Amino acid sequence: MRLHIPIHLRWGDLDAFNHVNNTSMLKLLEEARVRAFWMPAPGESAPSTAVLSSGIDQGVLTLIARQEIEYAAPVPYQRRPLDVEMWFGKLGGSSIHVCYEVYNHPDSEQRMLYARSTAVIVLVDAVTGRPVRIAPEMRAAWEPYLGDPIQYQHR
Repeated sequence: MRLHIPIHLRWGDLDAFNHVNNTSMLKLLEEARVRAFWMPAPGESAPSTAVLSSGIDQGVLTLIARQEIEYAAPVPYQRRPLDVEMWFGKLGGSSIHVCYEVYNHPDSEQRMLYARSTAVIVLVDAVTGRPVRIAPEMRAAWEPYLGDPIQYQHR
């Protein structure tokens, strides 16, 4: 099973070649990750995977340990949101491997894969900086989205 997080492009995401800049793609993935995993504010809605509290005062931080991205096609500016599909390639003791595939809008005439990526995220104690174990409620929320990790084409 995969999450589908719609993410709108901004004009500022484009570069001089009139497509989404490679660094902007990482920001779009970050936005999808926040929407998928951080608890919503009162009155907001979020997927069932949104179980992380945000802010350094919450005691646990999420740090990116590694990120890999493979670009499949240039992303032109479009008004409809991109469809960021997300799942977990691995749930470790204190780390998670978040997998992404970025597509055009699901209602598009032709489905287009733009990029795939994996982010290794480590949960750490905000005071000590030491890794902390994934809490049982986090694991229960995330396990339904556990799937095969991405096999990159050009390794």
